[in-house]
Formats: sequence, C-alpha cells, structure tokens
Amino acid sequence: MILSRKATLRPDKPISNIEFWFYRHYRSVHGVRIAIAFLLTFLLVRLTGIPEGTWPLITLVVVMGPISTWGNVFPRAIQRICGTFAGSISGLIALKLELMSLPVMLAWCGVVMMVCGYLTLGKHPYMALLIGITLSVVVGAPAGDFTVALWRGGDVILGSLLALLFSAIWAQRAYTHWRIQLSDSLAEIAKIYHAGFSPNLIEKPRLKKPIGKLLTSVVKMRALLVPASKETRIPKSVFEAIQTINRNMVNTVEMQIEAWWASRETHLILLNAPTLRRTQQMTEKTLRALSVLALRGETDEVVANSHELTEITRELKQLIADAGSERLEEAPIYGYVWLSLELAKQLERMTDLIRLALRK
Repeated sequence: MILSRKATLRPDKPISNIEFWFYRHYRSVHGVRIAIAFLLTFLLVRLTGIPEGTWPLITLVVVMGPISTWGNVFPRAIQRICGTFAGSISGLIALKLELMSLPVMLAWCGVVMMVCGYLTLGKHPYMALLIGITLSVVVGAPAGDFTVALWRGGDVILGSLLALLFSAIWAQRAYTHWRIQLSDSLAEIAKIYHAGFSPNLIEKPRLKKPIGKLLTSVVKMRALLVPASKETRIPKSVFEAIQTINRNMVNTVEMQIEAWWASRETHLILLNAPTLRRTQQMTEKTLRALSVLALRGETDEVVANSHELTEITRELKQLIADAGSERLEEAPIYGYVWLSLELAKQLERMTDLIRLALRK
C-alpha cells in the first residue's frame, strides 16, 4: 500500500534513466525476479522444514508468473489469499463430514463447487477459482488428517504473501509502463507524420506497415489501463479517453496522408499553402512535446504549443469558411484541411487529458 500511495502522490514524477532501462527490459527483469524469489523461497522451505513445502513454491510461481506489474500482482495475491482461506475452511468442513458420512461430504463438496463455478463468471473469477482449487488440495489429504489440510492451506497463503513481498521490491508499475508506451506511440506518430508530409519527397512514401505496427502497439496498451488506474487511483475513464484519442490520431494522420498525396495537382496546391505548412510544423512539434511530457512531466512547452495551435485552428476554420474558391472546393484539399482541423482538436484534447493523468 505504501508503494501505491507513492505512485498516487507523484504521478508526474519524471522517469529516471535507470527506471527507463529497467522498464525497457521488463521481461528480463521479471524473469530474474521470479528466479531469485523461487530460490529464496526454496531455501526457506528446505531450511525450516515446512510440511507440504511444494505449495508455497507453486503458489509463488502462479501469482508472480503471468503478470509483472504491482497493479496486477497485489489484487491477484489478495484474491488468492481470500480464495485459499475460503477453500481451506470448506475443505476442513468436508474432512469433518467425511468422518460422519461420505455421501454428506460429497454433497457438501458438490454445493461448494457449484457456488465456485457460479462465481467464476462474476467480478472476481480468480478468487472463486481458488476456492475450488484449495478445496481440491485440502480434501486430497488423508481422511481425518486435519494437520496436513491446515498446512496445505497455510502454505498457499504463505506463498501468496511471499509473492507480494518479492513483487513489492522495486515494483514494476503498470502506470510507468503506460507512460513509456504512450510516449513511444506519440513519438512514432510524429515520425510517420514527418515522413508523410515531407516537402522533399516527390512520391507517396510507403507507410502502411509502420502505421499497422503502431496501431497494434496502441491496442496492446489497453491491457495496462485497469492496473494503472488501480495504482494511481486516477479514474479509468481518463486512461480510456487517452487510449481512444491516441488511436483516432493514428487514423486521422493516415487519412491526411492519403488526402495529401491524392493527386499531383492538389499536392502542389497544398504544398504551397503557408497556413497548412505552418500547421504541419506545429502539429509535429506538439506530438514530440507530448511524447516528452509523458516521460518527464514537463508542461511548459506543451502549453505554449497548445496556444499557438489554437491560433492556427482559427486560421483553418476561416480557410474552410472561405471555401468559395475553386481550389478549396476540390475534395482532397477540403478533406485535408478538415482533417488538419480535426487533428488539432485531438491534440488539444490529448494535452488536457495527459496533464490530468499526470495530475498537472
């Protein structure tokens, strides 16, 4: 909880170079963390002679293995502890009933498993699943042997607590992962934007592959939204809005590039329009500033760019309002101008949302 509170107090804290390196190699760090945790837990089990000592090791791997971020590990471990406790109690009751009547014991287990199956389709499926798993572990002990049953349940809880302990040491945060990936996404949009509208090109660049790769990375970011919200207590709706605008900006830029290169005639007209060229420069500059903002939490440049982008937006609106000229009435030109205006709105909204996510 202390780690979570720190993240909540300083969501705008700049990501240091060493943090950046660790998060860039988070898979390797996660592997090393699990290896060290497993070895230390094994030594603890072996040196203390804990009965049923395989269960802490199994639980440690199950809790830590699939996920690496604190926002996922903490609720997963809590659910496992609660599920294990409930499953252990159910198992002990089953062992007691077995001494009285095997059919009654089987009926009890059937009811517990039915409830378990029902709850697995609810809000806490992992906890419900653990009730059934722990029940299976406990009733697998010899009939009437409550000592083995208690040790098995206790060992699973011990493994969950150890998983929490090792995960809390230099904990990986989904929020930090999200900031780095958002920064990468915005920087990549800026690169594609620069390549698509470069005045030095004489033919349309091939950007379909990098755009597809960018969209894939943006979609993968969605997995970080819920744990990032849990770690920082920032509403999930804020992350969702940023995710939506980020994806929409990629699509807008792609359509802009299509309109920019629609035909040679319209391309030359657009290329020689001072307002549009100024818009392109400020758009690219704002994208790069937002990329830095996501990492460093510095807002001065972004705010300055936002003011200038607002002025350019007014010019674009006036350009559309004066669409009496034949040039602007051409579909590719009008479409490009409208998309430029739309992208400016998206950048303005993105700036506000990122500052909100960083609590600026």
